[in-house]
Amino acid sequence: MNIETFYDNLWQDYINMTPQAEAIADALKSRGEQVLNDHVAFRTFNIGPIRLKDLEPFILHMGYTRYEPYNFPAKKLDAYGYIPPRDDLPRIFLSELRVEELSDNAQAIVRRLVDQIDPSDIKDASVFWRGPLWEVPSYEEYQELADESEYAAWLSVIGLRCNHFTINVNALNQINGIEEMNALVEELGFKVNESGGRVKGSPAVLLEQGSTKASVMPFTFKGGAVHDVSTCYYEFAKRYLDDEGNLYQGFVAASADKIFESTDMRNS
Repeated sequence: MNIETFYDNLWQDYINMTPQAEAIADALKSRGEQVLNDHVAFRTFNIGPIRLKDLEPFILHMGYTRYEPYNFPAKKLDAYGYIPPRDDLPRIFLSELRVEELSDNAQAIVRRLVDQIDPSDIKDASVFWRGPLWEVPSYEEYQELADESEYAAWLSVIGLRCNHFTINVNALNQINGIEEMNALVEELGFKVNESGGRVKGSPAVLLEQGSTKASVMPFTFKGGAVHDVSTCYYEFAKRYLDDEGNLYQGFVAASADKIFESTDMRNS
């Protein structure tokens, strides 16, 4: 699969789950802006055939290079950033949940889901937009996961999908900062993720970020119960030059920690 096909499929699945993203991108384009993607991000579990080390080869095969590791103690996550083979392509952020740090009950729920995966289904990069590879949990199980890890609950129902695309604010002409993007989002009727502040990061750490609150859609759980769940969100990033005059390529863990909360249902 070539990299253009990968991103075409990824974007189509993403906007199906996140209609606000298409509306925001269209609003920018209607103002004459070129909407470029700074990075995309994926979530997974650290067990079964979908561990970070199992998914990473698909990213590397497209020419990406592993950049830096990141750790999120409170959220029980490990992650890596990946640098694209060309400047016109987005970076990738891939994280995984340390399932062994959940309670015994929550671990049992996750393991039951992951045990259903047929390893032969993990054969190419289409795994990144195919959604859950298991029978979805009951609403009660989903709630139990959410009480411990919103990340685990989200992944249990949304599955292996891109949880966000990211507007490259540096490439915009009429908008110069994250707060201006936040204002546009609210003007269009969407919510901004204010966890950790409306603007996360600073020029001092070479990266500023903001994001919407995730779209919310009705979801049918095992047993037939229907409840709203968070799907995906749209992020905005502005990067700065380092002391050597190079554009910062990494991510800031303290900011990313709060960006993860864009999908939290308790604050929706």
